[in-house]
Amino acid sequence: MTLLAPPGVYTPQADTALLAEALHDEPVPPGAEVLDVGTGTGALAIAAARRGARVTAVDISWRAVVTARLNARLAGLPVEVVRGNLLAPVEGRTYDLILSNPPYVPALTDTAPRHGAARAWDAGHDGRLHVRRICREAPRLLRPGGVLLLVHSAFSRPDASLWELRGAGLKAAVVARRFIPFGPVLRARREWLDARGLIEDDETTEELVVIRAERPV
Repeated sequence: MTLLAPPGVYTPQADTALLAEALHDEPVPPGAEVLDVGTGTGALAIAAARRGARVTAVDISWRAVVTARLNARLAGLPVEVVRGNLLAPVEGRTYDLILSNPPYVPALTDTAPRHGAARAWDAGHDGRLHVRRICREAPRLLRPGGVLLLVHSAFSRPDASLWELRGAGLKAAVVARRFIPFGPVLRARREWLDARGLIEDDETTEELVVIRAERPV
């Protein structure tokens, strides 16, 4: 289906598609409890709901919450969409599957934007402002045998994500990779990224990765 994606709501892009492919490969039995963190338009939440899962979606942006609710309604699917900061709104609940495409672009400031489109991608100097929190908090929301699927850039140190998730007792590995051309945000930050040693002078592509982390039964 064509999703509504008004200005200010993150439009599904290559990272969404890569995570959707990982979701497609994941066994999701009917009735499974699924959480989509940073839902944006609701694309991944709707994909999970189409498979019979009971889906909760979270976004900090009211505009995204309203958009995801409308898209789910247009799809005729029952998705619960709540507003909040990452996993905070669902603290105390547990899930069979957690999906997340959080902001992960290294930014010139080390605090998250409070408003504006950049809130969908800026993630502190190391790009891990939100990823780090998901790696810390998601494990306790997973049921035994539950899985976290997390997508982010190689600029945001997948090795650190793996280390943090394994330290929380999960079995974690990179299950998908894709190189994509720099988008307008990274092109605008080339000099800054180069000065920090994150890219080479002639580098023009970004590697995306999907990490799969499973809580042992």
